[in-house]
Amino acid sequence: MFSKLRKLFSSADNGPRPALPAGSRAYAMGDVHGRLDLFTTLCDAIDADDAARGTADTSVILLGDLIDRGPDSAGVIALARAWGQRRTVRVLMGNHEEMFLDALEKEEVLRHFLRFGGKETVLSYPIDPEEYTRSDLAETIALMQAAIPAADVDFIRSFEDRIELGDYLFVHAGIRPDVAIPDQAVSDLRWIREPFLSHTASFGPVVVHGHTIDPAPQVRANRIGIDTGAYRTGCLTALGLQGEDRWLIEARDENGAIRVTQRSL
Repeated sequence: MFSKLRKLFSSADNGPRPALPAGSRAYAMGDVHGRLDLFTTLCDAIDADDAARGTADTSVILLGDLIDRGPDSAGVIALARAWGQRRTVRVLMGNHEEMFLDALEKEEVLRHFLRFGGKETVLSYPIDPEEYTRSDLAETIALMQAAIPAADVDFIRSFEDRIELGDYLFVHAGIRPDVAIPDQAVSDLRWIREPFLSHTASFGPVVVHGHTIDPAPQVRANRIGIDTGAYRTGCLTALGLQGEDRWLIEARDENGAIRVTQRSL
C-alpha cells in the first residue's frame, strides 16, 4: 500500500516537494470519532517518534471530529485537553463538533446530531441510559447541559477553522477550488466533499484533511486525506512532516490488539 502511495505522489508531482520551515515538525491526525483506545496509542506513538527524531519546534494538529460514533468521546476530549497541556496541540473544528455545540441549544440540530453518532457522545458522559431513553429533545438538552463539563464545551469552542504551516494547509473537510484561502467559507472547511475531492489542479498549499473516509490515506499532489475511518475500520492515521519528508503512523485494532505501524511516503 505504501509503495503505491509513493508512486502516486511521484507521478503526480512535477515540481519541488512541499515543505515545512526549517526547524519545524508537524503531525496531523485524522478523525478519531470517539475511539479513545486508538487515540491513546497513536498519541503515545507520536510522542515517541517526535522524541526519536531530535529537537524541533513540533506541533500536533488534530483534524477534527474527535467525537461521535465511537464509544468514548468524553475520554477523547479529556485526553486531547491533557495532551495539549504537555505539548503544542492544535485542534480543528469538525462538522461533528459544530453539530455538538449547536445541539446543546437547538432541538432541531439535536435530532440530527443524535442520528449521526451523537447518541454515543451523549452517553459517554455520566447520563443514565434509561433516563436518556425516556427523555424528549428538550429534556435531553437539559441532561447534556447538566452532565457535560463547561470546560469541555469551552475547549471545543476554542477549536480552529484552518491552520497554515509552510506549504501545507490543514482543514477538517477541504476547501472550495478557485476561492482564496482567506475567503473560504467556514461551512466548506467543515463540510465540503465535492468539488474539492475531484479537483486535480493545485490549491496553492497542499491541503491536509479528514472528513471523507477511505481505508487507505489518499495522497495526491494537491491534497492528503487521512480519515481512515477509525470508528468503522479500526484504523487511526497520523501524517508526520518535517522539511520535505513525510511519513505515516497508524494505530490499528486487530481483533482487540492495537498495533502501530510506520512508513515513509
